[in-house]
Amino acid sequence: MRIGRRFFQRDPVVCARELAGCRLQWGKLSGVVVETEAYDGADDEACHTWFRPSARAFVAEHPPGAAYVYLNYGMHWMLNVLVKGKRQGFVLIRALEPLQGLDAMREARGVQEITQFCSGPGKLTRALGVNGSHHGRDLCADAAFGFHRHRNIEASASPRIGISRAVDFPWRFFVPGNPHVSGKKQKTGQG
Repeated sequence: MRIGRRFFQRDPVVCARELAGCRLQWGKLSGVVVETEAYDGADDEACHTWFRPSARAFVAEHPPGAAYVYLNYGMHWMLNVLVKGKRQGFVLIRALEPLQGLDAMREARGVQEITQFCSGPGKLTRALGVNGSHHGRDLCADAAFGFHRHRNIEASASPRIGISRAVDFPWRFFVPGNPHVSGKKQKTGQG
């Protein structure tokens, strides 16, 4: 079942937790979301809205469920989804367990091991072909791009990784024991 806009009209932390176990369809490619991170636009110094006027403008101009895509350190595209409930922010899609389009992902990533296709936010965008042209794409309106209910899982929580501000917020959610999850798999806790 396709996830509609109402799903993204809630708290970013709730959305990040509940996206774990959902399937992301990206054209002919897909994977199960196994790791996410929440970013709160109001009280989170690590969120782009804290220090980027362009991110604040994006939130104002786009509906919940829109893709927020940016180039990280000039090297890797990052795929986020906009969340606009009582609190506004983003959910970063950190890792996927690949389902469809494995040959295309293998070629795009230049690696053979399936656990290396999408086991990090930069890896998954490269495997899926996500780039700046996808910034603002409505993931609730395009049948070929979006989220679908797939598995019911209990995600574990930990502090977010790869950031230097607000590092203690336990807003990273991941599927325990899944080999497709990115770094720091040992820091777990039920959240």
